[in-house]
Amino acid sequence: MNESNQPALLTVPRQRRTHNPAFNPKEFRIQALRECPTPAEMQLCDTPDKAAAYWLEHVVTHPYFNRDVECFVALLLNTRHRVLGHCLISNGTLDTILVHAREVFRPAIIGAAAAVVLMHNHPSGDPTPSEADIKVTRDLIRGGQLLRIEVLDHIVMGQGGEAQKGYSSLRELGYFYS
Repeated sequence: MNESNQPALLTVPRQRRTHNPAFNPKEFRIQALRECPTPAEMQLCDTPDKAAAYWLEHVVTHPYFNRDVECFVALLLNTRHRVLGHCLISNGTLDTILVHAREVFRPAIIGAAAAVVLMHNHPSGDPTPSEADIKVTRDLIRGGQLLRIEVLDHIVMGQGGEAQKGYSSLRELGYFYS
C-alpha cells in the first residue's frame, strides 16, 4: 500500500487524535476505610439500623448525592459484614431509577466484596417499597447468587417521622428468599 491510500492521521491535530468518543476508559479507585475515618460502631453493618446510620453519615454527604431524585447505592461488605466502602450506582428521576446487575456488582467484584447491602432513597419521604423495588431486588439477588456475592438486604430510605423509623428493609418485610 502506498502512503496516498492510507488515512492521513498525521494531519489531524494532536488534541483531536487523543480524544475518541468511542473509547471511554473508566477509572476505579478503592479507598480503604483507614483513609476515610468512620466511628468504630459504623463499620459493622449487620442490621438495617446500622446500614441506615451509614447512609445518613456517609451517603447523604457525598457530593454526587441528590436528595431530590432517587439515588441507588451499594454498600460493599467483607465476610464479617464490615463496610469496605460504598458506591453510588445510579441517579434517577423523581420516582424512577434504572438499575442493572452489571453496574451493581462491578464495584463489588473490583473491591473483592463478599456481600452487598443495596440502598436507595424515595424523595417523597415514604419508604414503602414499590413493586419495581421488589422486582429489581429479586433480580439482583439472583445475580448475586451466580457471582457468589450475597445480597444481604435492600433498604429504602425515606424521611423518618415520629411514627416511622425512616426506612424499610425488604428483608424484614419478607421479600427475600430464604
